[in-house]
Amino acid sequence: MALVGATATAPPLKLCVSLLLLLYCLRLLSPCQGKPNYSEYRYPFIRKASTFSSPLSFSSSGVNNAYDYIIVGGGTAGCPLAATLSQNFSVLLLERGGVPFANANVSFLENFHLTLADLSKTSASQFFSSTDGVLNSRARVLGGGTCINAGFYSRASTEFIRKVGWDEKLVNKSYAWVEKQIVHRPDFGPWQRAFKDSLLDVGVSPFNGFTYDHLYGTKVGGTIFDRYGRRHTAAELLATANPHKLTVLIYATVQKIAFDTRGKRPKAVGVIFKDEKGNGHQAFLKSNLQSEVILSSGAIGSPQLLLLSGIGPKADLEKFNISTVLDQEFVGKDIVDNPMNTIFVPTNGPIQQSLIQTAGITELGFYLESSSGFGQSTDSIRCHHGIMSAEIGQLSTIPPKQRTPEAIQAYTRNKRNLPHEVFHGGFILEKLANPLSKGELRLINTNVDDNPLITFNYFSHPYDLERCIEGIRLVTKVVQSKYFTELTRVDKQTTEKLLNISVKANVNLIPKHTNDTKCLKQFCRDTVITIWHYHGGCHVGKVVDHENKVLGIDQLRVVDGSAFSESPGTNPQATVMMMGRYMGAKILRKRLGRAAAV
Repeated sequence: MALVGATATAPPLKLCVSLLLLLYCLRLLSPCQGKPNYSEYRYPFIRKASTFSSPLSFSSSGVNNAYDYIIVGGGTAGCPLAATLSQNFSVLLLERGGVPFANANVSFLENFHLTLADLSKTSASQFFSSTDGVLNSRARVLGGGTCINAGFYSRASTEFIRKVGWDEKLVNKSYAWVEKQIVHRPDFGPWQRAFKDSLLDVGVSPFNGFTYDHLYGTKVGGTIFDRYGRRHTAAELLATANPHKLTVLIYATVQKIAFDTRGKRPKAVGVIFKDEKGNGHQAFLKSNLQSEVILSSGAIGSPQLLLLSGIGPKADLEKFNISTVLDQEFVGKDIVDNPMNTIFVPTNGPIQQSLIQTAGITELGFYLESSSGFGQSTDSIRCHHGIMSAEIGQLSTIPPKQRTPEAIQAYTRNKRNLPHEVFHGGFILEKLANPLSKGELRLINTNVDDNPLITFNYFSHPYDLERCIEGIRLVTKVVQSKYFTELTRVDKQTTEKLLNISVKANVNLIPKHTNDTKCLKQFCRDTVITIWHYHGGCHVGKVVDHENKVLGIDQLRVVDGSAFSESPGTNPQATVMMMGRYMGAKILRKRLGRAAAV
């Protein structure tokens, strides 16, 4: 396979030109990298989907234009999975979005909120709203959710690893593989320090220091932002790939999986996709029983693609004239989103920007985290922004069903007229662990570019609501801790003044009556938002087996968070990246035995 974008040896250049080129390369490369920038796509095996030459048919796909593995989705799991499998086998990785490397909104911590606010078709995040009325986002970029999240890196609990039946030794080895390449220790500032001290002050103990491990108490976790505030994503894990065996196509939107249904069981033989120009292509597996199509499109994309390909409830498929390959009632069922509720804490001056660095892991069924400084910048006040915005579901006093376009426009107008000091401060986040409320994902049409119909049923289970109430009560204590009051230096009168002004900005307020359970129930329901940790829809034991192979279908597997029955740890990205590496290593070991060097 020919390499794309590889550099040739350049002739000698004048010193001034050399310096300019050096500065340009340094701008593109992150501060901790020294590898050459082959092209605007950084790696020589990345190219646009329109450059792909399709074989005429499955029967005509020979050795040179067929693959051992076709991975659909170059996201949090797909990138490490592709890098691992390419060590020994040919891999085609198909990503519907572009690359993150030259995207300033993706690359820099200070712009975190702007990517989530970008609603354009070329944005790294794709907006969607669940039927619950909660506004949400899904990734659309090489590197997936690691390009648009808050960067916090924390492993799953040992209980989670044992529950899913993974090899603990290989799990730890796979975590370390990720951590060595893209995880950093956070630059701890005054806001996070006050939050850490306040958690300990209200009894979220012990203090476990800096650790990747999931431990009850208060901890400082890792981050994929380096000390310069530059983001390192799952896309950078492709640096370890074998460039001779990996092809990555960007702007490649897979429309359906191709099957051979002539045998006793359907088997996946390839995929059909379109490029950035709208032209259709097909890619096929090698004629080998061990070759596979692997879906790594996330908890929304993977079940959606199964349904579009004819794997799902037959009655639902027939509504859209989709030929049934396998009548599978569980595809898209029991999808879950961890509800989050948040308190805004004002300060009497600007505060340093920080994303999630500290976590309070309680035994009460919820986690506490914090961020600061993203509402105060000029661009945040004038336009949409992710931490405090009705536009994309963050921090709203408007109940979910009332978050209409008209309400959003009114919010935007009001925000422009507010004094800057209203936006000085940060947020305490309360995330429910392992919610019992479950929903479903269903098609609305056969266009893969359109979001499916998604319902999460937040707080439909009474136990979830009980835990939210306890979480908000604890958040209130954290906010009232002396460590926060010393940091904010805002007296009671000024606090009330700022909060009253903030009503116009849809910033939620601490409930006035924290002992009133009825009041807190309504607060939880009215201020519920997302932390983007939705999962499920392709559950193990229902849609896939314990090796993540699709039940009833040969040569098809799902490797992403859609297989999870719960979100691992406080934040799932560490485990999803590890999962990509882990599953790749398991596949190689099964095929090659001791010859697999993983």
